[in-house]
Amino acid sequence: MALNSRTSPFPIFRLEASRLNALDQDCIRRMECRAFLRNNSLAKTMKKNMRESCLVDVRSRRGNHMVVAASPPTEDTLIGTEPLTKEDLVRYLASGCKPKEEWRIGTEHEKFGFEVSTLRPMKYEQIAALLNGIAERFEWDKIMEGNNVIGLKQGKQNISLEPGGQFELSGAPLETLHQTCAEVNSHLYQVKAVAEEMGIGFLGVGFQPKWGLKDIPVMPKGRYEIMRNYMPKVGSLGIDMMFRTCTVQVNLDFSSEMDMIRKFRAGLALQPVATAIFANSPFSDGKPNGFLSMRSHIWTDTDNDRTGMLPFVFDDAFGFEQYVEYALDVPMYFVYRNKKYIDCTGMSFRDFLAGKLPSVPGELPTLNDWENHLTTIFPEVRLKRYLEMRGADGGPWRRLCALPAFWVGLLYDEISLQSVIDMISDWTKEERLMLRRKVPVTGFNTPFRDGFLKHVAEDVLTLAKEGLERRGYKEAGFLKEVTEIVNTGVTPAEKLLEMYHGSWGGNVDPIFEELLY
Repeated sequence: MALNSRTSPFPIFRLEASRLNALDQDCIRRMECRAFLRNNSLAKTMKKNMRESCLVDVRSRRGNHMVVAASPPTEDTLIGTEPLTKEDLVRYLASGCKPKEEWRIGTEHEKFGFEVSTLRPMKYEQIAALLNGIAERFEWDKIMEGNNVIGLKQGKQNISLEPGGQFELSGAPLETLHQTCAEVNSHLYQVKAVAEEMGIGFLGVGFQPKWGLKDIPVMPKGRYEIMRNYMPKVGSLGIDMMFRTCTVQVNLDFSSEMDMIRKFRAGLALQPVATAIFANSPFSDGKPNGFLSMRSHIWTDTDNDRTGMLPFVFDDAFGFEQYVEYALDVPMYFVYRNKKYIDCTGMSFRDFLAGKLPSVPGELPTLNDWENHLTTIFPEVRLKRYLEMRGADGGPWRRLCALPAFWVGLLYDEISLQSVIDMISDWTKEERLMLRRKVPVTGFNTPFRDGFLKHVAEDVLTLAKEGLERRGYKEAGFLKEVTEIVNTGVTPAEKLLEMYHGSWGGNVDPIFEELLY
């Protein structure tokens, strides 16, 4: 029987703790992972005294020893005593449930770095120098892949690199929007303090407005090489997604399976509203591209096996198990073994569970592998042990604070959430898909039933404000930026297009100053 070499104050749990590869060992010490500790009679007896909700939070480990999205996954130090089952994968998702007082807000945003003198994208060598400078000046720990620095971590925050060098902050799970916005401001201050000395600026926009794919550097990250080779096989725009898009998203908690379902449905149905409010990518290759959110459109032809509006979430039978069934059939990208990425593109995690993965025959997956696989699924709302709202373009700093405010007001207040559920209850699958398809082009002017999406956005924004006010943290002010957008019905992208055709004289270069952080 394989046991963890580290001592545990609860040795009885060590019998099956070897299967918790993707979980921090303090979970074992605190006995908060009861859902995974099965087949042990004493453990079952002790579970009666444990809390109903498991308090593990994936994001809380981002500044600790595991940074799946930003660096090579943690090596598996434990040897499983039994193969994983589908039930284990379901329990993994369910372990994200936590009581409302422990709900947190995790904000992530990406931005384009560029040389101020030439407007060209930063090369990896410049990015490495920037990361090293931030690490040394502001005491961040470096994340390495081989000999290359590819990210930073500090506490529960991460800085990581997207495929084309887009600079991403994955923020800590925080209690209030004031803390979230302060975190964003602190991050931008630190980045600018080092970048300005290097002649580097950062642009808050959803799609690279000037440079083509041939001009974008390639980051030295193994998983991205696998994705880059696979993308053209499954869609025409996947490479653009990897190298030329930036987003802002918020990660939010749920208390139970039913709470997850309601928030998932609300998030999916209203994601096109967020896409319109934050639409900020009307340029490609130095000219208008015909879209208000080119970034959003890109996802419609990236890889339909792992993107989209997930109609099955609205089925009566939907829950954690149904999402696992979906994820098991999303083609894999890779397996990480011995500090190397092994190409598993197009293969099935379901086969992996049975030990029949062609790239690693006979090997069985760990929870690390499952956690990594979940990060390669890209729907408009993504379920891990929390929910990610993924429909917004990157933008200037005020909107980086507004995006989490929008969703917190809607989803963390019971009255507003129920109002949204009532609002969308009779929306059809066809209507939801229509909004997903048309909003990137027509924004608030997208026809919907007897009016336009603008009218829906007005009602939704009111619910978001009321929800924030009921939270009692004086957070409604963070919606000021988007209130003007909704009231006027003019998206940020349309304002940029007006400047392009007016004061910019048909030249896209001024955007690098207009949207400079």
